[in-house]
Amino acid sequence: MAGFVAYEMEAPGRPLRRVLRPIRRLEPDEVLVRVAGCGVCHTDAGFLFDGVRTRQAPPLILGHEISGHIEDSGGARQRIGDAVVVPAVLPCRACALCLDGRPTICRNQRMPGNDCDGGFATHVILPGRDLCPVPGAGEEVDSSLGSVPGLTLRHLAVVADAVSTAYQAVARSGLSGGDLAIVVGLGGVGGYAAQIAADRGAAVAALDVDPRRLEAAAASGVKLALDPRGMPGRELKARVTEFARSQGAPEAGWTIFECSGTAAGQTAAYGLLVHGATLMVVGFTLAAVEVRLSNLMAFDARAIGNWGCAPELYPQILDKVLAGRIDVLSGTELRPLSGVQAAMEEVRTRQAARRLVLTPKEAP
Repeated sequence: MAGFVAYEMEAPGRPLRRVLRPIRRLEPDEVLVRVAGCGVCHTDAGFLFDGVRTRQAPPLILGHEISGHIEDSGGARQRIGDAVVVPAVLPCRACALCLDGRPTICRNQRMPGNDCDGGFATHVILPGRDLCPVPGAGEEVDSSLGSVPGLTLRHLAVVADAVSTAYQAVARSGLSGGDLAIVVGLGGVGGYAAQIAADRGAAVAALDVDPRRLEAAAASGVKLALDPRGMPGRELKARVTEFARSQGAPEAGWTIFECSGTAAGQTAAYGLLVHGATLMVVGFTLAAVEVRLSNLMAFDARAIGNWGCAPELYPQILDKVLAGRIDVLSGTELRPLSGVQAAMEEVRTRQAARRLVLTPKEAP
C-alpha cells in the first residue's frame, strides 16, 4: 500500500483537508494500525475551533479514540492482525514518572491527534507499546463481540478515551457502594461516569442542560436528573441532599464528577462541595471560573484533576464492556470518515446526541 487517506487540520479554524499520506518506514517500536473506528471528542473540537494548541504543530491528523487492527509492525511480527484499542495516552514507560507509577503525566507521552498524527484516517502509525488487545475479535470490523449483540470493534473506539477516562476518574475518587455520586454533564465522558458509578453501587445524581440527556439519564443508572439552570445554588444542594437521604446515602463525603467542560458546569460542581467531598475535575474548558478556594479548607474537601487513563486499566475496562456492564453500543453513532467535518461541527455545537465514531469507508 503506497499511502492512506486522512483528514488533516491544516490550521486551526480551517476545514479539515482530505489528503493522501505516504506510509513511511516503521521504527522498531512502531505499528501501523488499520483504523476500524475513531471517536470524535470535544478535545478535537477544541483543537480545530477554539484555539487549543496541539503539542505537534499542524498540519496534523486529529483523533485520539482509536480502535483497529495491527496491519504492520516494525518489531513484533506476531502481533500483525491483532485487534486493538489504542489508549489515548501512551506513556514512555522509562522516565521517572512512569517508574513511579504515574504514567498519565509522563512528559514523553504520545497522545494521537496531539503529539502525533491521530485516527481521522484509514491508517495511523503509533508506538506499539500498551495497545490493548480485544479478545475474541477477528479480522472483520463488523463482527459482534462479547455478550452484547451488535457490539463491534468500531464501537470500541470510545473505550480509548470517553469510557476509560471516566473509569479512571471513578477509580481514583475512591467511590464505593452506598456513596453518593454527582455527575455534572452527561455527555460522552459524563454518561459513562454515571454508568460506572452506578455499577459500583453508588446512588447517582446528575446535572445537565440538554433535555435529551436528562430523559436518557435513567439508562445510565442516574436516579436524580436535574437541569440546574435558574436554580440557585442553595436550592440545588438542597435537592441533592434530599435525594441522598431518600437513598440512604451520606450527607457528607459526596463525590462530584465535573465532566461538562464548561464554566457553568465547573461552577455548579464546586458549589456542591460538602464536608469531606471529593471533586474530580474531568472536563476541560479554556474559560476561567471564579470560586472561593477556601471552601476546600472549610469543608476539608479535595479537588483532583484527571488526565486520561493508565493503559494497565484498559483490559479490565474492556472486560466490563464486552460483558455488557458498561454499555457503549447505545451511546455511539457510527458515521463515515468522509463526514468528519460535519461531525466536528455537531460536537462543537453540542448537537450530537451520542458519541460519534468515524468509520473509514474509503481507500487510496
